[in-house]
Amino acid sequence: MTTPNLTLNNGVEIPAIGLGVFQTPPDETVAAVTAALQTGYRHIDTAAAYGNEREVGQGIRDSGVDRSEIFIETKVWISDYGYEETLHAFDKSAGKLGVDQIDLLILHQALPSAFEKTIGAYKALEKLLADGKVRAIGVSNFMPEHLTQLLEQTETEPAVNQIELHPYFQQKELVALHKEHGITTQAWSPIGGITSYRDSAKRSFDEPVILAIGEKYGKSAAQVMLRWHIQNSVQVIPKSTKAERIAENFDVFDFHLTSEEIAQIDALDTGVRGGPEPEVITLEAFGRDIPEA
Repeated sequence: MTTPNLTLNNGVEIPAIGLGVFQTPPDETVAAVTAALQTGYRHIDTAAAYGNEREVGQGIRDSGVDRSEIFIETKVWISDYGYEETLHAFDKSAGKLGVDQIDLLILHQALPSAFEKTIGAYKALEKLLADGKVRAIGVSNFMPEHLTQLLEQTETEPAVNQIELHPYFQQKELVALHKEHGITTQAWSPIGGITSYRDSAKRSFDEPVILAIGEKYGKSAAQVMLRWHIQNSVQVIPKSTKAERIAENFDVFDFHLTSEEIAQIDALDTGVRGGPEPEVITLEAFGRDIPEA
């Protein structure tokens, strides 16, 4: 089937759903990417810091799907922030992916403790965009104050901000700011996977409200959560290494939640973040060398 697309603020289209490969071991990445593309996915989201860009590129080639049909997204890690460093980060990622052009290149974190490096990195993204080496640029894990500073010091509004977003953590203030600036909200951990492998009070997959809605439509909790995002115009990147789960996550276009059901899920927000607080991301604590291509 054909995936519906969302239109980014520069006119580029991105599929409404993609495959994420965070924490996917390199030796499992090729098969996961190939399975996703053969299922019908046309967007793959990776990152330099994931250590599996090379395998994403191999999975794309093994899938038999033409490169022109696939939307590739990757992220620059904080160790490569700064203008010249980020220009070189593109070369490293493109080399590992085996492509000349990356569809969407984003900054992985805001790096509040060295924000001047963040600005330099984003200006490098603007240069790559102007040169046609990337089709769209954006950010990830930026909070309102980070976005505000970025918008004040750069020329190009981010096409996306990829953030932790699921029924238990909805970041409504940040999403409202995205809408104000035409930034597409992209959800990592869209089905609340992080509530399963981090110390969480409850798992989104066990939420009675979501399970009841799923029972009505003959859908899993994951499918209901993905459908909730899609109807809210949020781009989603669920991750799995299992072919059957990859296919299940894609099977979300044959039912429609009512406004009442969306409101029920909206009411589940706890305000509790599962991932690290953006302020704790520093070069000292999280810096790592990103290997050459």
